[in-house]
Amino acid sequence: MIPEKTEVLVVGAGPVGLAVAVSLAGHGRQVTVVDRQAAGANTSRASVVHPRTLELLERIGVSERLTELGIHVEQFNIADGDRTLVPVRFDKLPTEYPYVLMIPQNLTEQVLLDRLTELGGTVHRPYVATGVLQSADGAEVTLESGEVIKAQYVVAADGMNSRMRDLAGLGFDGADSLPLNFTLVDVRVESGLPDDEVLLYFSRPGMLVAAPLPDGTFRLVAEVEEAPEHPDVAYAQRLLNARGPQEETARVTEVIWGSRFRIHERVADRYREGRIVLAGDAAHTHSPAGGQGMNLGLRDAVVLGDALAEALTTGNETKLDEYAQNNREEAVRVVALAHRLTRLATAPSALRPARNAGLHLLAQVPAFRRGLAEQLAAISHR
Repeated sequence: MIPEKTEVLVVGAGPVGLAVAVSLAGHGRQVTVVDRQAAGANTSRASVVHPRTLELLERIGVSERLTELGIHVEQFNIADGDRTLVPVRFDKLPTEYPYVLMIPQNLTEQVLLDRLTELGGTVHRPYVATGVLQSADGAEVTLESGEVIKAQYVVAADGMNSRMRDLAGLGFDGADSLPLNFTLVDVRVESGLPDDEVLLYFSRPGMLVAAPLPDGTFRLVAEVEEAPEHPDVAYAQRLLNARGPQEETARVTEVIWGSRFRIHERVADRYREGRIVLAGDAAHTHSPAGGQGMNLGLRDAVVLGDALAEALTTGNETKLDEYAQNNREEAVRVVALAHRLTRLATAPSALRPARNAGLHLLAQVPAFRRGLAEQLAAISHR
């Protein structure tokens, strides 16, 4: 049965909502999590966890388990066919996690849910938040079922189309959508793709990401004119033939899952309104270039969990205000980085040879390669 009263109500049980709940439970605080879905999603969606994110996730006791389950990728290559343009190495970075971790989102969510269960927490499904009324010392959230939960704080972690954000009057500073279509498809292949590095192909026909996943599949992401709703083997094969390795063909044998999406670039104008605080996609959304989205949200979650725990323990909301300011500033930086990477990857066809030549020249400069690695790993603004 769902409680009528709690210290913190988390709306949304994706990776961000779960991480906030794990943090609070670890601090010994009372937290209730509700989600509109009857069960957690089983598709992979986000697939990379960066070094800085793993550093922060140590605080809530999940980094070790995640690193056991994922692939440790020490190199990210920007390539044109079989020619490397920019090698980006993570193995020399000053961190305990000198690699990017390839792990599908459903596994990340399961690790977080397991940790929450260990700490005595649970997720209440399916519950839809439909209203909120704030007071000086808390908020009352009305559910679609008619039940009401009283909480001292409410965390809106209910995604890009957050109902809680809108109910709190926390809007976005613009609603920009890039006029680009992307296809995403998880495939099995016979040879042709390395299982220990991520490849970003900057080919003349267009960009293509090929990234290994722990179950032996590969994640393909490409910008296309028209993205199919359900990409098949033939479609994935055409992408690889035109944009991927040329010397050795990567033969697609099976499509596991596919999707399509467009890019929205937005950051909430404020992260907090009274007792309601935003985290994850409810606060920011942007291009998947560089794999920053879930990482930014997970870093939100750990910092916010600590800040809420202190506010509940001491009554001091200074760290909560710092979260609202500092993490928004980080989101603005990340959105700008993802935008630049997206524009670079999707340059007009006529400009692509010049772009590739310029990148190849820049790659001769060690500081450029290291700076790019630090930005992608999110350790440049510790």
